Parts: sequence; structure tokens; C-alpha cells
Amino acid sequence: MNFIKTAIDGVVIVEPRIFKDERGYFFESYNEAEFTKNGISNRFVQDNQSKSCYGVVRGLHCQLGEHAQAKLVRVLRGTVLDVAVDAQPNSPTFGKYVAVELSDENQRQLFIPRGFLHGFSVLSETAIFAYKCDNLYCKESEFGIRYDDPEIGVDWRIPPHKIITSEKDRMAHTLKDLKTHVR
Repeated sequence: MNFIKTAIDGVVIVEPRIFKDERGYFFESYNEAEFTKNGISNRFVQDNQSKSCYGVVRGLHCQLGEHAQAKLVRVLRGTVLDVAVDAQPNSPTFGKYVAVELSDENQRQLFIPRGFLHGFSVLSETAIFAYKCDNLYCKESEFGIRYDDPEIGVDWRIPPHKIITSEKDRMAHTLKDLKTHVR
């Protein structure tokens, strides 16, 4: 596996070694020893999966306080633009983001540490998205920031009139609100 550091400390792109032949392909998507050797020692305790159609934007979400989650995300089918936003108010990169295209073609994964908001947009007709979390979901600790918060300025690579999102995501907080909610 190849571990690629991004412009924001702690957010890491993981490229597996893919072995292809006439039967198809094989790769290791997770190896605890390899991840630990590369500075990621999180113990994952929950796996999630979603299916979405073109234009869907999910996010920006996180869990606050003791229920914060690190995530290892990947795409099983299709293509997404995956986004991690630094939500740590005292961080020098607070409000900055990393955006990475993940697909079933490139098989890249993105490791997102605790203290980050996460979201993705679906760039293909459909996408099946999977992720591992290092802490269990807790509804009371859930927090969201609007996907279109101008202070963050994510280009989701979807025309605005084609974006499909939930009512909850449209009514979420702004980055300015985050500092009052961080525990």
C-alpha cells in the first residue's frame, strides 16, 4: 500500500497494490500492520455503506466530543468526490478541506482523522460508498455544516441545480457556528 499525505495533517490517501490478471483483480483494502506502520493506529468498530445516485451530496457531517469518529472511506462502485474539512477550531488549517476523487477504478481510500467534517458528492450514475469508523455512531453527538457554506467553498463538481441533498443537510449549521458547538 502507498500512503500519501495531503495538504492537511492527518488526512491520508491510501492506494492499494492491485494485482490484475485474466480473472479480474485482488487487493488488500486494510492491513492493520501496514496502517500502523504508516501512523494510523485506529481500531475500527463500525462499517457503513450507502448507495446514491448522480448529484447526491451527503455532508458535511461529524460527531462531536467523546463520540468523534475517524473514518476510512472508499467507493465500491462508481465515482465520488470525497471531502474532509478540518473542524478543529485551534488548528492552523481550520475550515480548509481536502477533496479527492475516489472510484471503483482507482480503488483509492481516504483516511479522515477525528476532528474533521466529512462529505461526498456522487459524480457517476450511481455510487456505492463504504466506510469504517473507529467509534460507534451516537445521534446526540451528530453535527453538520451546510455543504454549500461559502466560508468553506467546496466545489462539489455538480451543477447547483442538479444537487440532491437531504433537508437536514440543507438546514445544517455554518462553519461560524462550529466553535460554539465544539466540546
